[in-house]
Amino acid sequence: MPKTKKLLAGAAVTISAIALVACTSGDPQPIGSGPAGPSAQVPDKIESIGLMVQDMSNPFFSAMTKGAEDAAKKLGATLNVQDAQLDLAKQNTQIDAFIAQGVDLIVISAVDEDGIAPAIDRAHAAGALVIAVDTPAVGADAVVMTDAVEAGEVACKYLFDEIGGKGNILIVDGTPIQTIIDRIQGCENVMKDYPDIKVAGHQSSKNDRASGRDVTTDMLTAAPDVQGIFGMNDPSALGAVLAVEQAGRQNDILVVGIDGSPEGAAELQRDGSPFIATATQNPAEMVRQAVDVAQAIVDGNPPAETTILIPSVIVTRDTVGEYAGW
Repeated sequence: MPKTKKLLAGAAVTISAIALVACTSGDPQPIGSGPAGPSAQVPDKIESIGLMVQDMSNPFFSAMTKGAEDAAKKLGATLNVQDAQLDLAKQNTQIDAFIAQGVDLIVISAVDEDGIAPAIDRAHAAGALVIAVDTPAVGADAVVMTDAVEAGEVACKYLFDEIGGKGNILIVDGTPIQTIIDRIQGCENVMKDYPDIKVAGHQSSKNDRASGRDVTTDMLTAAPDVQGIFGMNDPSALGAVLAVEQAGRQNDILVVGIDGSPEGAAELQRDGSPFIATATQNPAEMVRQAVDVAQAIVDGNPPAETTILIPSVIVTRDTVGEYAGW
C-alpha cells in the first residue's frame, strides 16, 4: 500500500559534520532479517536518503558523502548525512530522527552491527529501507562492502613477498568490528602459505594514526627483531610508519595497510618511506551501489545475495601513479 511521508525539509542536500575505518564478508541474510522481520511497506519511490557514518574525522567516511551525493542527484532525492562519532547511542538517535522525518532509505555504516538492530527494526516498521555499507548491520536489507578477507590477503601476501618470505612481523589490529576481524583473518589465511613468517607482536589500535604509532612503538620495544608490519587500515599503518621512523628503522622494516586512502597514496610517493603498499577500498562506490540495491528492491527486483562484495586490489609504489583513488 502507498504510504504518506513527510518530506525532508528543504530541497538542498543537508550535510552535517561527519567520519573512520573499514569492510568485509558475511553470510547472506533474508531482506529485513532482524527480529521484526522485513519492512512493513517498501517505499513507492526513494525521495529522501539518510546516510549515517561511523566517524567523519576519518577520510574514508568523508569519501562516502561523495557517493551519496552522486546517488541522490541521480534519483532526484534529498540527502541528509549524519556522523555518529563512534557512538552507538548517537546512531540510535539519528535513526529515530530519520524515522520522524519520513526518510525512505537509510544507508548506514554501523558502529555496532548487533547493537543497532533494534533501531533498524524501528526503521523497517516505519516503512524505510536500510542498506548497510562497509560492515554488516543485523536486520539490514542488504550490505555492500569491500571483500575484507581479500584485502587482508593481498596486503599480507605483498608484504611477505617483499620481505623475502621469511622473518618476523607485527600486526596492528583495530576495534573488533566484522570488517577488521575479516582483514586480520585474510592476513592469517596467507600466513599458512608462508611457514617462515612469524608474528612477533599483535596489538589493537583505535584505528587511527596516533594509536597506531603508540602500539607499534610498544611492540618494537618488546620485539625489535621485526622485518614487516601489517596495519589493518591506512591510518594505523601510517602510525606504524611514524613509529618505525622514530626508531630509526625505516631502512629495514616494511609497512603495508588497507584503504587506498589519499593519505596512503601520498605516502607511497614519499621518498624513503617504509610504507610500500595499501589494499584498496572504494567508499563512494559502496554508497552508490547501496542506493542501486535499494532502488532494485523498490522496483520489485531484490538482490539474490544480500551481501555484495567489492573486490580489493593492491596499490604499490610502482602502481600508485595509475591509481584513481577515492
